[in-house]
Amino acid sequence: MKTSVRWLNRYLTPGDVTPSQAEQILTQAGFPIETTEALISGDTMIDVEITSNRGDCISHLGLAREIAAATGRTLTYPAIPASVVSGTDAGAIKATGSKGGIGEFVGLENRVPDVSKLFTARVIRGVKVGPSPAWLVDALAAVGQRSINNIVDITNFVLFEFGQPTHVFDLKKLRPAPGLTQASVLVRYANKGEKLTLLDGKTVELRENELVVADGVEAVSLAGIMGGLGSEVSESTTDVLLEGATWDPVTIRRAGRRLGLRTDASHRFERTVDPRTIDLAARRAAALIVELGGPDARLIPGVLQAGQSPKALTSVAVRVSRCREVIGVPVTAAEMIKAFRGHEIQVAHQHSTSSADLGTLDCVIPAHRPDLDREIDLIEEIARTIGLDRIPISDKIAVRVAEPQVSERAARELANVLTGLGFYETVTFSFVSPKHAEPFLPQGLSLLSLCDERRKADPTLRPSVIPSLLACRRANQDGNVTAGGGVRLFELASIFAQDLAGAEKTVKGAKGASPRGKELETRVLALLADAAPMGPGASTKGFDLKQDAVRLLRGAIESVARALGGEHATIELIASTLPMAGFDPGASAEVRLVTGAGVGGAGAARNERIGMLGLVASNVVKQHDLQTPVVAAEVNVGALLALFPPRSLVQTLPEFPGIERDLSFVVGESTAWSSIDQLVRSSNIDLLVGHEFVTTFRGAQLGAGKKSVTVRLAFRDPKRTLRHEEVDPQVATLVKLAQDKLGATLRA
Repeated sequence: MKTSVRWLNRYLTPGDVTPSQAEQILTQAGFPIETTEALISGDTMIDVEITSNRGDCISHLGLAREIAAATGRTLTYPAIPASVVSGTDAGAIKATGSKGGIGEFVGLENRVPDVSKLFTARVIRGVKVGPSPAWLVDALAAVGQRSINNIVDITNFVLFEFGQPTHVFDLKKLRPAPGLTQASVLVRYANKGEKLTLLDGKTVELRENELVVADGVEAVSLAGIMGGLGSEVSESTTDVLLEGATWDPVTIRRAGRRLGLRTDASHRFERTVDPRTIDLAARRAAALIVELGGPDARLIPGVLQAGQSPKALTSVAVRVSRCREVIGVPVTAAEMIKAFRGHEIQVAHQHSTSSADLGTLDCVIPAHRPDLDREIDLIEEIARTIGLDRIPISDKIAVRVAEPQVSERAARELANVLTGLGFYETVTFSFVSPKHAEPFLPQGLSLLSLCDERRKADPTLRPSVIPSLLACRRANQDGNVTAGGGVRLFELASIFAQDLAGAEKTVKGAKGASPRGKELETRVLALLADAAPMGPGASTKGFDLKQDAVRLLRGAIESVARALGGEHATIELIASTLPMAGFDPGASAEVRLVTGAGVGGAGAARNERIGMLGLVASNVVKQHDLQTPVVAAEVNVGALLALFPPRSLVQTLPEFPGIERDLSFVVGESTAWSSIDQLVRSSNIDLLVGHEFVTTFRGAQLGAGKKSVTVRLAFRDPKRTLRHEEVDPQVATLVKLAQDKLGATLRA
């Protein structure tokens, strides 16, 4: 921001800051000086770099406040005559029709209070538009502004003084709405195709999500950016309407960027102007118009205002001991209080009865500092104000070695398991094209996209990581990359979507704007693998694309679950048609995590859906120009990481030998191992201490649509050696259960 040192001294007592002192003080306070220029008038202009979170300092008063806080000077606000009432005073008029007041001349309606939280209007009559006095011309020239006329110059002066843009309309050029006699001011969204000629002579066609100030007929100003030519103040103007308002930063930024317009006003509104700061700047502008607008200029009683009720000021507690600990120097509570009050932060010291506790400072954040909302923010204010040069710089850095967090250890273990299984980790971009995102968008949700012309090709935040992995697989294909068992990829990343339920309530009155619902973000583990036999040079003979490829990822996910949660954490696949078109409906399933009680510190046993797995649909494979089918999975990584660390149940070694029996059940091809596994688990057979899958056999001798699944049963008695005839009845019971519930026969 271009700043006049002479202008800064207007608000400081004593006002004797030199250019070099201003440069040094502001730089140490976090506002480096880009250039310094000595002016012919004897003033000095300094160009101050302002960070985007400090909109309050895009003004001379804001920078003067920083100098006052750092040097102990007194900040002095400009005097405003008592006759210029506040919009919150009892004399404020909020409706039309009051005799002798502002309501006789203008009516106000704010249709968009969600994006124009406060709009105020004052009327000054009998003004004489002409040249500005020398002091005003010199002040504006010192910050690179040219003089236009006394009325417009006042709004520019107040903008650089308070950082609050105001605007003046020729009141007689504002037409009434149908049925009314006085001028009308309407704050609204632009109509589709509505055109407006701006003060620079450029005519723009507006969109329905851009804000305007209109009279009773058409738009007269592009809100927060530039006024309209049709309502400008000229030499013939005698009555003016003074606008003081605030606008939604995103809405202003979007309109300004699309139209290629950047003004001093939009620069400030894009960084947030708090509605609680509007009135003081508007009163200052009104007082100057009355003072400089000629002998007949008079302020009409009352203020019109429309919008939302102001919020209460934010309160934040700062622990004195915590402040000293973070800064690293013994700052006293008195020094902290002085620093806070220098920034106009109200503070009260709550003393503690404990000698070790230095008490708490209860701070009320002023409206012009929306960037302060946490204790650490206020501690930073203390450090800036007392001077960062007071903080000692140590030649050595004390480092305390700490064990990685449990979640970090779990993520490392997950990566180790998958890389051991031949998977390569990827880091891909979070944006994809809509056509690649749509097949993996769950039903009931909507894509979350940017309205940004700079991302024309891929403006959509991915609803799944799988499209990104498919793109990575395509890159490997183009690079002729091969691997034994096929290319295998995994990634830990976030996915995004939006739930449009209630979106109409989310964007109130946003005519023409895209609806916005609840934004959803989930962190997932995504896996992708070629649907190919395992092992270098493995034969494709007997390889079932829809079953064997799916088993590959199922085994990988289960290996991760057991590594993180122990042997009692398992994965189940429930065959189903997934709620998205990206998977082959004949080879897809939901993934469920099954754990025993106490696994991973989870307490009770769990059986929860954590994701999906399946063969990627052929049309999606073709869309990505892949030459080989692929299988993919996506699961909630939080559920897996929560299993960690695994807990092993330690038992004494058995004293007596056990007996193992292998049973080969001939079942239908559609019978899954999980059905047999669950049958054995729920059988409650005496002396059975464990079971495991051995193999699956398919052959012509079994018959069409049949397979043989071999399960190994382990029996043991902890008190003596078992005899074979003692387990024969238990085996027979299990065979009978398999026959009754699964239609299984025992293979000879």
